[in-house]
Amino acid sequence: MSTDQDLPQIYLVTPPSFDLDVFADLLARALDAVEVACVRLDLATRDEGAIGRGADALREVCHARDIAVVLTDHKLIAANHGLDGVHFSDGARHVRKARADLGQDAIVGAFCGASRHEGLVAGENGADYVSFGPVGQSGLGDGTVAEPALFQWWSEMIEVPVVAEGGLTEDLVRSLSPLADFLAFGEELWSAEDPVAMLTTLAAARG
Repeated sequence: MSTDQDLPQIYLVTPPSFDLDVFADLLARALDAVEVACVRLDLATRDEGAIGRGADALREVCHARDIAVVLTDHKLIAANHGLDGVHFSDGARHVRKARADLGQDAIVGAFCGASRHEGLVAGENGADYVSFGPVGQSGLGDGTVAEPALFQWWSEMIEVPVVAEGGLTEDLVRSLSPLADFLAFGEELWSAEDPVAMLTTLAAARG
């Protein structure tokens, strides 16, 4: 039986769009149901005002529970709205500059698809974590899946924490939990009829 210390931590990714009032309440209920390490604001919009409002709402909900919030790609908005850092969706290319601009205390993460090389560069450039995915079958992108073997190698060879995300199921949670430091749940939750119940189920599958 695994102890909580052995289990990967949970990382939540917001939907690409949402009703701010409704989602803030849903997120609060999710955070109160299961222990979560980090929340990523991952909006599709390029509207700076909308992203800022989302950042303020999530910061209020998450910081009240001592949970970190990062923002996808928009480094300046993250800093201006008091978030804890930035997550780059395009690999390692912006990591070094973000680390220099935001300082050592900020969280800087990078999504590296299924590329071991991109992950290594991100780590060398100062990323706090590297994210690989999707781990489940998906028609998104070019269909490339981050296989368990990548996480196995990373967990044995590299000290930078690794996140598994994209298409997680209960079975994938069970198989990846010994290999990943974080499991990132997004669409798996928000598309469910009861996202909080789904989060509880997926969290329980860790072990």
